[in-house]
Amino acid sequence: METSRVVAVVVAYRPQGGGLQRLVAVLLGQVAHVVLVHNGPAGTQPLVSVERDHERLTELHLGENLGVARAQNVGIDQAREHRATHVVLFDQDSEPARDMIPRLLAAAYSMTQAGHRVAAVGPRYRDERQDNPPPFIQVRGVRLHRHRCDDEAAIVPVDYLVSSGCLMPMEALDAVGGMTEELFIDYVDIEWGLRAGAAGLQCFGVCGAHMRHSLGERPLMVMGRPRPLHTPLRHYYLFRNAVWLYRRPAVPRNWKWADGARLLLKYFAYSLYARPRAVHWWMMTLGVWHGLRGRLGRYGA
Repeated sequence: METSRVVAVVVAYRPQGGGLQRLVAVLLGQVAHVVLVHNGPAGTQPLVSVERDHERLTELHLGENLGVARAQNVGIDQAREHRATHVVLFDQDSEPARDMIPRLLAAAYSMTQAGHRVAAVGPRYRDERQDNPPPFIQVRGVRLHRHRCDDEAAIVPVDYLVSSGCLMPMEALDAVGGMTEELFIDYVDIEWGLRAGAAGLQCFGVCGAHMRHSLGERPLMVMGRPRPLHTPLRHYYLFRNAVWLYRRPAVPRNWKWADGARLLLKYFAYSLYARPRAVHWWMMTLGVWHGLRGRLGRYGA
């Protein structure tokens, strides 16, 4: 671990408030370098102001919204130029604990020493607006198994990890490849995790690593419980990319059944409870249709 060099890649899109500034400040205390990828038009001012260690921060502007997958790949390529042994990805609305990355790095090292080919390790995240933290997910048979992390020292195998806070050895990225840019946003992390699994690598959830993360818009109350809610456009991407993924022959059939059942429940829940109902229903339905046709990329492009 002492020879490890971790580079953080942060993807920003129209950041507001001081969250991005706080995130970069925390990261500079845990990693060798921060690459900030602005997924939108270039501004006249830097996204963050760093009084010290400015040589350890690189800002890249893509000029337009090219999607989270493209932005992550650009950041990963930049991390290679900074001789990274590991890359850790972040969204702008995340805030890791001050010991999160060292804990992830230690877990990755421990699993490698135990003989595993590590694809990625990730933290537990908490969205304070919801009933959290959510469990780590793994499909067993045709059912979802939820690792609740009763033991803080536990490191549990999972099928995929939420991209924000996910730490990946560079050798895993070399073996599996980068993010699938045609997905644009949503299911990008899931598709990469499944692809890593097909290549013989394993993702792990680290119960003792913690992070705050905002998932979606204001939570939607469904039968008295808060559920993540996204915009109608995000629901389009979510359903389109899920259906496209189900059509991939390399994806295990049992995983398709388990995730598809959950997606169907979301379809009915958002159609009934998300407002405006007609808009959410239409965008989800259009996403299903485009997924069946294999139509990817940015919506409307």
